Amino acid sequence: MRKLLYALAAGMLLITSWAHAQPELRSDHPERYTVVKGDTLWDISARFLNNPWYWPEIWHVNPQVENPHLIYPGDRLALVYIDGKPRVTKVSSSDVVRLSPKVRSEPIDTPIPAIPLDAINSFLSETRIVDVDELNGAPYILEGEDGRIVTGAGDKVYARGEKPADNVGVFRRSREFRDPETGEFLGLEARSIGQGEITRENGDVLTMMLKKSNQEVRIGDRLLVSEERRITTSFVPSPPDSEIEGQMISVEGGVTQIGQFDVVAINRGEREGLKPGNVLAVLKTGNLVRDPVTNETIELPSERAGLMMIFQTYEKMSYGLMLQASRPLSVGDKVTNP
Repeated sequence: MRKLLYALAAGMLLITSWAHAQPELRSDHPERYTVVKGDTLWDISARFLNNPWYWPEIWHVNPQVENPHLIYPGDRLALVYIDGKPRVTKVSSSDVVRLSPKVRSEPIDTPIPAIPLDAINSFLSETRIVDVDELNGAPYILEGEDGRIVTGAGDKVYARGEKPADNVGVFRRSREFRDPETGEFLGLEARSIGQGEITRENGDVLTMMLKKSNQEVRIGDRLLVSEERRITTSFVPSPPDSEIEGQMISVEGGVTQIGQFDVVAINRGEREGLKPGNVLAVLKTGNLVRDPVTNETIELPSERAGLMMIFQTYEKMSYGLMLQASRPLSVGDKVTNP
């Protein structure tokens, strides 16, 4: 009973501290900062805050600025105090107090991204999580023209199945993800191989012209509808709305150690409340040691060792980008609220 009360008290303390967490200014934060090409929202947030995911709470939108929610190279940012609370806002070089900067005469069309998009470009266009039945039921490549078994962009190929659409993507079965704790099936990763256009139907035999390919198209590859990119690139760093406890279950590239700007998959998704832009802390799993007195195997406490931002969510899993890593991490390490 006493252990139960202790556990409940600790849980309430954790929830209370999590609910009342606030943005913390860095001791060396700048009073003003000029955005330069190559900056990301995460970089700028980290210049002002110890916990950059609280950026939305200190960002002050000035309605007199065109596109006030976006930040562009050349913008000047200033730390000001409104009702005694620190706020960062866009200002002109000569007007900080009134917070009424002039609109640029030559506006820059491209706002800075939240995170380095080149690190996730392949996932923005080439990776899709699907159901097994969806992939198994999709049309498949029979062969290329003149009996070729390997084809590429500019080639004619033949497939069999019900035509999904005029424009289709060519996908190849990749990894199958399961929850490491429960064994639940989380999703099947389908890797994009190319794109094509169905030019003819003869019963269930389809003729397709390959418009683009990033790998050789092979017999058995599947055709799925080419969909509009569901992945947003306009991320806003934020803590999750609910408590998250999960694990990293895969890392792109087949490496064993995970570092900064690696793409990882985790076993939590939309059903747990995760959204693109959510920031998670990564905990390095503690070592297993043997107690020299009792001979028991003891797991040492996990230690905080990194931060990741979620950029794509599915029902049961998500992909994230490692933004910080203070030590080498690995598949199986835990993720939680920051």
